[in-house]
Amino acid sequence: MYHFFGYLARMKHIRRWGLMRNTRDENIQEHSLQAAMIAHALAVIKNKLFGGNVDAERVMALAVYHEVGEVITGDLATPIKYFNPEIKNAYKEIERVAEEKLLRMLPDELRGEFEPLVKQREDDEAYAIVKAADKICAYLKCVEEMSAGNSEFAKAKNTLKKTIDNMNRPEVDYFMKTFVPSFELTLDELN
Repeated sequence: MYHFFGYLARMKHIRRWGLMRNTRDENIQEHSLQAAMIAHALAVIKNKLFGGNVDAERVMALAVYHEVGEVITGDLATPIKYFNPEIKNAYKEIERVAEEKLLRMLPDELRGEFEPLVKQREDDEAYAIVKAADKICAYLKCVEEMSAGNSEFAKAKNTLKKTIDNMNRPEVDYFMKTFVPSFELTLDELN
């Protein structure tokens, strides 16, 4: 018996934004789906509009698995995770150990297929697209919270917007201009 997917099913129990007051809780499972959809879109936009050559389906798969280690570690809040270099490096090592533990929960004959999804290479263009999608998702969470009257997310929204603007990725700029404004509309306005 192998527990890999049993553990991944627990992603729905890992809350994000733990230090913030939320009008609606978000878990890493639903976040991963949104990140996968946005990462896929970014890859398609890059390929179709900006001469890219990225495997959009691989990008989507990477995004699906980009938070799986958190079923073991939990979601450490950004201000803590990046408080200083020692904590950042220690947490990276904790993430690595969690990823290894998860991979050992797969049969040997499948481990090689899942390893590149669980242990993502930071020097990979597909990974960079997933990280951009992850930032966009965080920004959209801030937009959602602000739209619900929760000013707790105002500073995070501004910081994330600057980070996204400074990425200098045309596919990200296109997505932000073309799709993000609709996230501030009500259902009646969308219709």
